[in-house]
Amino acid sequence: MNLAARPELSGPVPCEAILARLIRLHPKLIDLSLGRLQLLLKKLGHPERHLPPVVHVAGTNGKGSTIAYLRAALEASGQRVHVLTSPHLVRFNERIRLGGRLISDENLIAVLQACEVANGDDPITYFEVTTAAAFLAFRDSPADILLLETGLGGRLDATNVIDRPLLTAITTVSLDHQNFLGDSLAEIAAEKAGILKPGVTGVIGQQMPEAARVIDAEAAKVGAKLLRQGHDWQVEAHDGQLHLQSNRGELRLPLPGLNGVHQLQNAGLALTCLQNLAGFSPSAQDMAAGLTTAQWPGRLQRLRHGPLCERLGPESELWLDGGHNPGAGAALAQTLAGWKARDDGPRPLHLIVGMLNHKDVVNFLAPFRSLKPTLHAVAIPFEDAAMTPAQIVQAATAQGLDASPAESVAQALDRIARTQGEDLAPRVLICGTLYLAGSVLATNPQDEMKLD
Repeated sequence: MNLAARPELSGPVPCEAILARLIRLHPKLIDLSLGRLQLLLKKLGHPERHLPPVVHVAGTNGKGSTIAYLRAALEASGQRVHVLTSPHLVRFNERIRLGGRLISDENLIAVLQACEVANGDDPITYFEVTTAAAFLAFRDSPADILLLETGLGGRLDATNVIDRPLLTAITTVSLDHQNFLGDSLAEIAAEKAGILKPGVTGVIGQQMPEAARVIDAEAAKVGAKLLRQGHDWQVEAHDGQLHLQSNRGELRLPLPGLNGVHQLQNAGLALTCLQNLAGFSPSAQDMAAGLTTAQWPGRLQRLRHGPLCERLGPESELWLDGGHNPGAGAALAQTLAGWKARDDGPRPLHLIVGMLNHKDVVNFLAPFRSLKPTLHAVAIPFEDAAMTPAQIVQAATAQGLDASPAESVAQALDRIARTQGEDLAPRVLICGTLYLAGSVLATNPQDEMKLD
């Protein structure tokens, strides 16, 4: 991640300058370990021991959406909610919410400087030091609850220094980050299950049998009670409503407002968490508000105006999603297939794809084959680890997709507009990584879904 080159970060940006200095102490962006962070937290007076009750969320896809539903419902019930998520899309401040608002620049600079002074010249990674900074901010600002998203994995993730969370949750586990978490679903599930704690309930989303067995075994080993989708709770859509059947009875609520067939699972996981939060009693009305008002930019988000939208005709659809692994590709393709079945006629489908060079581009694209899209491959602006358009085209062509490179998202949209025929206006999905999604939102902001 090239912090200095992104245009929205040009000019005096003290917090990014501090982060750039800290990155040089340990240049590897990812180096899973708890030792470095534990040493820094000790120097800071252990802020992680003085936090509001914590809900700790791990998994491969859906962590952020699950937290978005939780936050919206808890805030609807009158609770002050802290949140830590990653990565950010446009501004680093998006990662840290204090009592419902993004951390201010002044507060962020103060906690980063405190971490820099305490850490000295000891090695530290970007995620570790920013996690420590978040814990300082959370400690010093009153709140009722903290929603904490793992960055990568779980067992050795920097967020896993919380000894006794109020609740843990694991979304669906699938293949991603194999170079850090293991080559098999079982190995990855073992890392995710590392957030389970003795005597703490873990709410578990839908899992493949290989992952479920590992999570069950880890829970038995540490003494965690599990509430598992398909065993202890069920969620389905019926007659235009969400139906949740769980250990707390049956709930019938509005369908989630976030787009995508996968959001039903994320919403069910969030609702089951809300039903089992000791000391909190959100009403059905609060939960309904959470489902319908939750926002999570860059996740199957409709772009309705701005310079990119203006490059297409008025009847065209422009969508944005940061999904980047095979599970996300499958969810996106399933959603697009459902939309296609409901269309009034043949609406052309175009994918604009940019990806990081360590991602599984072949299996991300494979689920789209039956939809026969036209694919436009782009580089990710200002990203050193981006896959080249030629590499994406090669992988897409091997999947039988009609693919060609484009110099930019804007050029791809211009090409799509020129080829529009007499059929229905095209549907366009920009996808492949949150870094591309962030670049799009930085240049094409959406007033109806603000990042703050």
